[in-house]
Parts: sequence; C-alpha cells; structure tokens
Amino acid sequence: MRIESTSTSTICEQRMAKANYVRVIVDRAIHRELDYSVPESLAERVGVGSRVRVPFREKSALATVVALPEQTEAKGIRPIEAVIGETPVLSEHLLELAKWIGTYYCCPIETVMRSMLPQVIRRAEVGWKKQLFVRPGRKIDNDELEKLRRRAPRQAELLDAISKLEAPVRAAELLRQTSLDNQTLRALVKRGLAELREEAVVRDPHADEQFIATSNLVLNEEQTRALKEITDALDSPENARPILLHGVTGSGKTEIYLQAIRTTLDRGRTAIVLVPEISLTPQTVERFKSRFADVPYAVAVLHSHLSEGERHDEWHKIHSGRARIVIGARSAIFAPLKNLGLIVVDEEHETTYKQEEAPRYHARDVAVVRAKIEKCAVVLGSATPSLESYHNAATGKYRLVVLTQRIDQKQMPLMRIVDLRQERRKEKKAAILSEKLSQAIADRLQKREQTILFLNRRGFSTSLLCSECGEARNCPNCSVALTFHRHPAVAGRLSCHLCGHTAAVPKKCPACGKDALIYYGFGTEKVESTVAQIFAKAVVRRMDADSMTRKEAYRETLRDFRTGKIDILVGTQMIAKGLHFPNVTLVGIINADLALHLPDFRAGERTFQLLTQVAGRAGRGETPGEVFVQTYTPFSPSIQFARHHDFAGYFQQELEFRERCDFPPFKHAILITVRSAHEGRAKLSAETLKRRLKDALPEEFILGDATTAPLEKLQGQFRFHILIRGEAIMRLSRLVRETLDKLPFPEDVTVTVDVDPYQLL
Repeated sequence: MRIESTSTSTICEQRMAKANYVRVIVDRAIHRELDYSVPESLAERVGVGSRVRVPFREKSALATVVALPEQTEAKGIRPIEAVIGETPVLSEHLLELAKWIGTYYCCPIETVMRSMLPQVIRRAEVGWKKQLFVRPGRKIDNDELEKLRRRAPRQAELLDAISKLEAPVRAAELLRQTSLDNQTLRALVKRGLAELREEAVVRDPHADEQFIATSNLVLNEEQTRALKEITDALDSPENARPILLHGVTGSGKTEIYLQAIRTTLDRGRTAIVLVPEISLTPQTVERFKSRFADVPYAVAVLHSHLSEGERHDEWHKIHSGRARIVIGARSAIFAPLKNLGLIVVDEEHETTYKQEEAPRYHARDVAVVRAKIEKCAVVLGSATPSLESYHNAATGKYRLVVLTQRIDQKQMPLMRIVDLRQERRKEKKAAILSEKLSQAIADRLQKREQTILFLNRRGFSTSLLCSECGEARNCPNCSVALTFHRHPAVAGRLSCHLCGHTAAVPKKCPACGKDALIYYGFGTEKVESTVAQIFAKAVVRRMDADSMTRKEAYRETLRDFRTGKIDILVGTQMIAKGLHFPNVTLVGIINADLALHLPDFRAGERTFQLLTQVAGRAGRGETPGEVFVQTYTPFSPSIQFARHHDFAGYFQQELEFRERCDFPPFKHAILITVRSAHEGRAKLSAETLKRRLKDALPEEFILGDATTAPLEKLQGQFRFHILIRGEAIMRLSRLVRETLDKLPFPEDVTVTVDVDPYQLL
C-alpha cells in the first residue's frame, strides 16, 4: 500500500484554535500535571491529545497535552519546545478513559499513558518507510523508440514495461520482474523517459497473503435473535446495556460478530475486536480480512509480535481513519479509532485480558467503560463467561443472550473421564497417555482424522530430584523447581519459567554427591516426544512458548494443521480456545488437575473454563467429537460439570461459595504486594502498611493480614500479600492510594497495588 508522506487532509480536518497555555502529563513518574506556555509559532498546531517536547528540570522530556487552560497560576512558566506530529494522538474520549483507569486501578496517569500509546508512537523515532516508485516520463515518437532499440535494447525493453504501467510501481519490483538493473532505469530517468519518486509505503504484516472474499452465512434462529439484540444496541447505544453473548463452543459467535460489524460499517462507524491470545489473531484476521475484502485496508492488526515499523504503520492507518476495524490483544482496546460504534471482546473470561504490570487494567472492563464514554455498543462473548460477567447479566446490569446449540445442529463432544489413579495401579507408574486415550488416537489416525493433546505445562520434565536425599534443583531466585528442557534453544538445561534463570544439568546431586538424579514430571516437550515414539508414522507438532519463538511460527503451524499436514497437535493454553478445525475429532486433556488445587479462589472456575474450551475444539465438522479428560480427581465439581456441559449448574454452585466467603462478584478485591530482596524489610513494611490501612479504612472493608505470598520468592525478592475486599471499589482505591502516599518505604522495598486481581500467587 502506497501513501502520501503526510496526511494533509487529516491536518486540514483538525485545525485547532490558538492555545496560549497547555497542561501536560510528562512521560516521567512525577504524579502531577504541569503547565507550559505556547510560542506563537506553535499556537495553531497544539491541541488536547497532542504530543509535545517540553523543558523538564535540566533536560527535555516528551509529554501529552491534556488541557488548554486560558490562564495559569503556576510560577516560572516555560514555553514548550516542539509539537510532535501534525495532529493529536489521543482523543478527548481516550483521555477521559485514561483518567478513569488511573483512578480505578490506583495508578499514576502517566503510567496509563504509556500503555495507551505504543512506544514507537510515544518516542516518534520511527517514521514511514520510503521507497522509489517508477512512473512513465515524456512521450516519445516511433523514430526515437527505434533508435533506442538499436543503441540501448535493454533500456527499450524496460521502457516498454514502464509504458504498460497503469499505476506507479516500486522500482525494485519492476527491475525484479524484468530482470534488468538499476543502471538501465537511471539511464531512462536521465533521458526523461521515466520518473522516479520517493514515496512512503505501509509495512503490512499481511501483505504477502491472499484473502478470498467470503459472504454472510445464513444464521439460525438463535443467531438471528442475537444479531438483532446487537443491532438494537447499535441503534440506541445511549440506553443499551453491555451484551453478554453466552454461546456454547461452535455455536457461531464469530459469524454474529462479522455481521454485526458489517452493520456497524454500513452506518459509518468503526469497530474493535479483542482476542485473548496472539495465537488466535492469525485465524481471526483471516476471517475478517476475507469478509471485508471489499473495503480496502479496512482491517488493522495490533499485537506484540509486530515489528516496530509494522506497529507504527498499523497505528497510523487507524489514527488517520483508513482502517475501520481493529483486531488485537488487550492493548488494542486503546486503538485511536474515530466514531467508534462497536466493541467485541471474544472469550471475555480469559485471564490474559488482565495486565500483570502497571497499569493493571482488565481489557474487558475497560471495554465496557470506553463503550459508555463513546456511546457505542459492546458485546462480551464466551462459552464459559466469567462469574463476574454472568452475575452482572443475572442481576440485569448486562443483557444476556444465549446460544444453546451448535450451528447445523452439530452435537457437543462426548466427554470421557479417565481416572489416573486406576491407570497408575495397572501400570505401576504415572503414564502420560492412558490406554483408552492411546487407542482413541490410533483410531483417529486410521480414519485420517486429527487430534489435539492439551497440557498447560511447558518443558520436558518439571523437576530434577535426587532419589537418595530427595533434594530438588530449585531456582535460586524463585520458590519453584527448575524445569528440564531438551528444546534446541535451551538444550539439556534447567530453566525457571518465572525469572528466566538457567543452569546446567549436574552429573551428581549437589547436596549429597550421589549419582542418583532422576527426572520427575512432564511437560509438553515430553508429551510430544512420547507421542512421536508411540505413533511413529504420525506427524506430531507442538505449540507452546518454547516452540513459537519465530514471528511467523503461529501462522505456519496453524496453517499446516488446517491443511492436514499435522496429525497430532500438542500444546498449552494457546491451542485451547477460539480455533476452528473441522477435522479435529479427538481432544485429549493430559492432566486436568494442574490448576485445580492452586491456592486461589478462582482455581475451580479456571479449570472448568479450560476443560470446556479445550473440549470445544472437537467435533466442529461433520464427524462427532470425543474428549478424554485424564485426572486424579474425577469427582471434582469443576470436572463433572464440564463433563455434562452444564455451565448454569457450575455457576450456581460456585456463586454460593463466593457469596459465603465475600469473594468477587459480591465484593471487589485489592491485592497489595510488598517485596524486597531483604525478607525482614519486606515483612516489616507489609506489617506497618497493614496497621496504617487498619486505621484508614472504615469497618465496611475486609482487611486481611500481611501474610507470606503463596509464591514466597520471585525473581530474587521476598513477597508479602495484603488482601482487601469491599463493595465501594472507587472509594477503597482512593483510600489505599492516600495511605500509600503518606507512608515512606525503604528504597529497596517495592509496593504494588492490583485492583480486581486475577492472580493471587
């Protein structure tokens, strides 16, 4: 795609009134806004949302304009130095959203700004990629052409190709097609027979792909009703409640999204689609680019695997209005779309929507707030909604729309529970594949059907133990055992998945000196190796964070699996949801217990959701699917309710437990973590903070003790937790912030605040 070097039309549309002063938020942690004056030369270029360079202390700093005050009472006002870019990068709506995030999630506004603007846009160091384009020059008569053919046949050949161009083409591409060189082209330019012009081009991450246009599918009765609910919300967004689209796996939620977005575009508005995993993005992008192939450059993609140049160009494609649909992971909720009409949060229950570093926002909740600010419709979709969202629907805060049937009346997969306790008695050891699952895989291979095997644990062996003294090789920085990898990137080494520490495998036990080391437990690497040995003729591949390191690895693996080049796909949660492969008729869950017994009140809910989502990958074609769930706790409610696809039953039971214990959705929670490399200082700081909070918080809030975190040591730092629960979350956040601001902590002690935490370890 070729573009003008600057979008002058956009500049003309956004002429700004002259500003005498600006109020800015500097890209530094100073926790306050600053006022600057505006030189006459820059007065017409600066507006709310503009990026500017300002004098800050003895240096310069980048900042974002948040207001244009007519007067200021600040002393020693200094002028801004420069305006970055031609137009504001943040709308007033996004600035309002940033302020809400800062207040709700108890974090400085400048931290929110850093999340809203990609680094490549904040720093403005990367520009457009420039390339030379060729176009025809002056016309020549037949006599001059004949002379050229006799004297310079190569120039004549190139001139003939140029004369056939309907539009300017990249010089490098033309020379590649004609097998001619740059010297020949330059000779034509010198004669005036061709023109070379440097123009900016978009670095499109999907430029080399062909997308075949698709049309709307016929909706069934449930889908039609759901689409009408969304259309009604588009018609009157001011009065519309967020829509929770609760549809079983394979019920056609994506088709509803596509048709709803088509309606949105037809009404001159734009849309954002959030997906929880980068691995889902390629398939989602393919569906959307194919459906909207009639709208050039309609779909933009934002996720962490883009290069800086691609991110720069995709962001500007959105900001300029050329892109009208944005697809991406959680940060795509900040896409600078104008006239936003619809936000879709697919798999809304996923924990990956929660950011684990400041600002610790939840993209689903931010989507609901942005929809309210911009007066647009918002749809939260899931086969296993979070208890918070389902409770909001049950109490009338959200509008609940249910899809109970798979499209074309396809059957839900049959789930079989395999009791690993009995398997262990038969085999005398822990088997990776039970006899029943092995036989089922063999049957699918014989029928040329595909299998997915799921295990949410990476590596080859989960720990290295001494069979003599029982000592395990633990990470020196974290309270976890080191995992053994055979993957080429870390071949034959022990690795910590939390801090990245690696170590060589010792020949003898460092504790007792005996040659009695054994590998214990297994991860996806071991599963892949074992399955490849048992089914030697099958093509087995693995999808996890270790194997998907290359930029194109996700897309290539999913493409090979879709086209049938892979028989068995082994993977972690990145293959658990959202993927549609009609030839997958078997799903094996290697160990359903991994997350079930964690010290976290959401452990059961996560297990239920994961089992249901993974099972939903089976039987999406004409052949019914089958799921084998291997577990040591077959009678767990999470497993039994998932087995019967009974979300309502699980929701009701879990809700009763949450209400008795004052956990979300009945109370909001704030988790404060105090950490330091010195255990004593971390503990003393946590206990002091707890006492101050006890004095500051009214009795309506439930304040927990300062206790050792379940994961006591992480990345070389000792950790202590304080959990607070209450209903008035904005008030609670304000009181916590005020208490922290008044309490000085030692320099080597760090305090973090997580509002509505999704990780209690």
